[in-house]
Amino acid sequence: MISDIAKPSRAKKVSSLRKWGPAMLAIGLVIALNTVLFSGGTPELSERAQRKLALSQERTAAVESMEATSFDVRSGFGSRNLSEEEGGVMEYTRRRHRYLGDYVHIDKSAEFSSFGKWSTSLIYFAFWVFLMFPNWFLPIGRPGIALGGGLMMVVWRYILLRIGHGPAFDAERVIIMEPLFLLFGLMLTTIYIEKMERGGLFDKLRDSLDDPVNWKRSAKIMAMSTIGSAAVMNDSVVLIFSGVVVDLCVRHKVANSLPYLLSLATTANIGSALTLTGNPQNILIVSLAYDDIGWIEFASNMAIPVLAASLINAFMMFVYYGSELFPGSSGFFENFGIMFFGNRTPEMLAQEHAFYARQAAAQEEKVGESNSWTVWSRIQLIIVIVFLFFFAAGYDVCVVSITAGAVLMVISAYKRQHYDPRPINAQYDEDGNPLPPKKTYDMDGNEIEPEEEELVTESETTLTEVDYGLLMLFIGQFLLIGSFDDTGVPQAFFNFTMGGCAAQMAEGLCVYWFVMIVTVLSNIASNVPVCQMLAATFPYATPYEWMQVSFSATIAGNLTMLGSAANMIVAFQAAKVGDRTFTSERHAPFGIPSTLLCLYAGTFLLATFHTAKECSERLNQC
Repeated sequence: MISDIAKPSRAKKVSSLRKWGPAMLAIGLVIALNTVLFSGGTPELSERAQRKLALSQERTAAVESMEATSFDVRSGFGSRNLSEEEGGVMEYTRRRHRYLGDYVHIDKSAEFSSFGKWSTSLIYFAFWVFLMFPNWFLPIGRPGIALGGGLMMVVWRYILLRIGHGPAFDAERVIIMEPLFLLFGLMLTTIYIEKMERGGLFDKLRDSLDDPVNWKRSAKIMAMSTIGSAAVMNDSVVLIFSGVVVDLCVRHKVANSLPYLLSLATTANIGSALTLTGNPQNILIVSLAYDDIGWIEFASNMAIPVLAASLINAFMMFVYYGSELFPGSSGFFENFGIMFFGNRTPEMLAQEHAFYARQAAAQEEKVGESNSWTVWSRIQLIIVIVFLFFFAAGYDVCVVSITAGAVLMVISAYKRQHYDPRPINAQYDEDGNPLPPKKTYDMDGNEIEPEEEELVTESETTLTEVDYGLLMLFIGQFLLIGSFDDTGVPQAFFNFTMGGCAAQMAEGLCVYWFVMIVTVLSNIASNVPVCQMLAATFPYATPYEWMQVSFSATIAGNLTMLGSAANMIVAFQAAKVGDRTFTSERHAPFGIPSTLLCLYAGTFLLATFHTAKECSERLNQC
């Protein structure tokens, strides 16, 4: 039986109704809910909303009439708490007002003609489809498609400029360098943690997630991903653990790795909603919000919605992928007994026996080897702890990640040069006899002794494993999204669809429509540009409103493959090691119903149980 279970079983073909039914039902319920909620039209402006609107207009007019003082807008708007001698709240508001006007690309929309605006949007949506379904067309891959689309957008914007149908495209400004630096540093750190030593920190992390029972392995991945994303950042967690999850699937010879990759990606996005440092859009929100939002204040308000979303997502995972996670089970009720009463099916018992048999065989092969932490594993652990400390302490994440990778690179090179055994490059003849080593000579004809041969460098080994294609993918997307934002189409779509709820986006019933619009925009124009747009469109949004924006923009990342950078990283990292199951077509049937349920349940809980201020102190609204 063990030998039979070791072979991967062929995945059963799922009917279209079984595959897409939950997604279609979830979409239908959302449409029905919003139809019922707004059957009488959008609610009238409340007294509080009218007062806030009047105060906002007065404050904007006041700061625009202030005498301009010089400051470098590229480095931000400076301190959030200026003294009275420095100008106080009004000077802070003036600097921020100018910063948002220059930082967010909404002011150029009037410089486009209708032809320029819609042709640019058409190019963007064409490449959005290409990126969503890269295998439908030429086998170029997402990095090539994104970079090609970005370059095409640059060329097209130049043509529009020359023929008078659009403004100049500042491509350098729309390429946000911080995520690229962060990704490079994280990839460098991950590679050295994995490659420095067999049985080291990376293998210990993988073993901690291993389990002979499928559903427990998925639960461990979800718990690790949720907690890790809240503590550090979702992109870093998925970058580190994507390869681990694929390796576990290969080790257990599972027929379908999609549930495990979805467990990693979806919970990374959900967990990152808990803290201000969990994802890029939250980091952006805390820097652009008008009022101060504290780390503890943010986490305490997000705790209940994030916990609810995590439980809903896990429930959906165990139900939707019950046949993979509970092999041999007859259905939901037997799955319940397996989870809470320790029941086992014959297939699960066979998997456990096979697992422990492999462990016993592996232990026999490691006789004489120590399983204790070596000095190199301890060094890795110390570097990772220091890295996480500086990460959580608020230091620049790009500098911290690249520094950690550079330190690990130096240590790895030192270990390989002075402690690792030299590679044996002996060659043999047909009879198996070793051939004498080949002699090498310098330019003057002098023989080069073996110890004087050039050492293999890090540039020739480990640095070549950095996924530069992933960096190209993000550069191309930045160019596409930045040009699309220039047209003003996302802003026009938001203002048109919000209607009367625009001035009271997080009040009453409007909050449910608002989070739906943010979800749609986050999957079309990406969540970070949406947060930039909202900061400029609603510069005096309250802390509670920003929390609703954060929750919806983050959870929206699970709706489609392009909704979150974490999804793209998981797909790219899995494909790099030969697992191409994580695609848009396979992600959407689970992502759509899970996201919509998490979104509306979390929004209701955040709206009902929150302590965040619904007014702006700096606007004198409280």
